[in-house]
Amino acid sequence: MELKEKILEVIGGEHVGAVATVSDGEPAVRFMALVGDDDLTLTGATMKSSRKVRQMREKPAASISVWSGVSPSDPYVVISSGAQVLEDQKTKEAFWNPKLEPYFQTPKNPEYVVIKFVPRRIEYYSMMGMEIWEGR
Repeated sequence: MELKEKILEVIGGEHVGAVATVSDGEPAVRFMALVGDDDLTLTGATMKSSRKVRQMREKPAASISVWSGVSPSDPYVVISSGAQVLEDQKTKEAFWNPKLEPYFQTPKNPEYVVIKFVPRRIEYYSMMGMEIWEGR
């Protein structure tokens, strides 16, 4: 199996990832619901007024960790990525999902923004060791 396919088995579709940013020189980590796409990007929704949005605007980068399973030996990835905060209505409506209604009610909510993570490097860990994907 190709490395990209292995990575997609971990990040493809909906899941929760630990997203780390930098705030005043210190790491800040939080969990986010994310959607992984075939181009290895990850996308999530959050509040415009959140600390992570402020942090990503100050330094548009993030590190993300996603684990694929139940057993500690199941594969996981660590991603170094750029972070784009997207506020245009077209993007917000394209990403909208009814699961977001409890948080934002509607895609027209001005507090609703989309964050797109574009990977630069992905470390894939499994029982076989580590493999590295280098991107854009």
